[in-house]
Amino acid sequence: MSKAKLVILDCWVSPFCMRVKIALNEKGLEYEAQAEDLFGGKSELLLSSNPIYKKVPVFLHDGTPLCESIIIVNYIDETWSSPPLLPPCSYGRAQARFWADFIDKKVFDACGNIWRSKGEVPVEAKKEFIEILKQLEEALGDKDYFIGTTFGFVDIILIPLTSWFFSVEKIGGFTVEAECPKFSNWMKRCLQRESVAKVVPPPEKVYEFVLMFRKMQGID
Repeated sequence: MSKAKLVILDCWVSPFCMRVKIALNEKGLEYEAQAEDLFGGKSELLLSSNPIYKKVPVFLHDGTPLCESIIIVNYIDETWSSPPLLPPCSYGRAQARFWADFIDKKVFDACGNIWRSKGEVPVEAKKEFIEILKQLEEALGDKDYFIGTTFGFVDIILIPLTSWFFSVEKIGGFTVEAECPKFSNWMKRCLQRESVAKVVPPPEKVYEFVLMFRKMQGID
């Protein structure tokens, strides 16, 4: 059986692309990351592979495209079963998917409400962001990872978003470590994993991107 050709249409700063790359790394799979120029003109491959949203990431498995990061991570876990990213029981899997959905609906938008702010960041935006992290901290409890002792699906969905937290802290004037120490320890634990460390960019580099993007958008 010939080896599958795995390609991700990628953007280095996108936490949604990072999710796919971390999942592939956890499975020990070789893949090619093709960088997309999202500002200078998207490739024909991206536009034809994701005609509805025209966004990264797109995952190509032997040329067949899949879109939307959570769907892709699920597909990777089902197609290459070892090591599993989801718990063995159906209740555990349902709970993991609940928190993945919560993260997708809440975290990046709450980040954006802070780093997109013109002038002083509204107190409400900071309060909302910290409240979301406290809810996640409560779900984490005293566990090493969201599923328990093993790094898995929920961690993969959430940890890439934290690469933008330094920017949020700088612009918002607070620190996650002071507000949510357990959550901060979870972040550090995840970032020490090889599968994560080789994908997630330095937070200072993301901050430079955010400042450039704010200028492009006329915020600064």
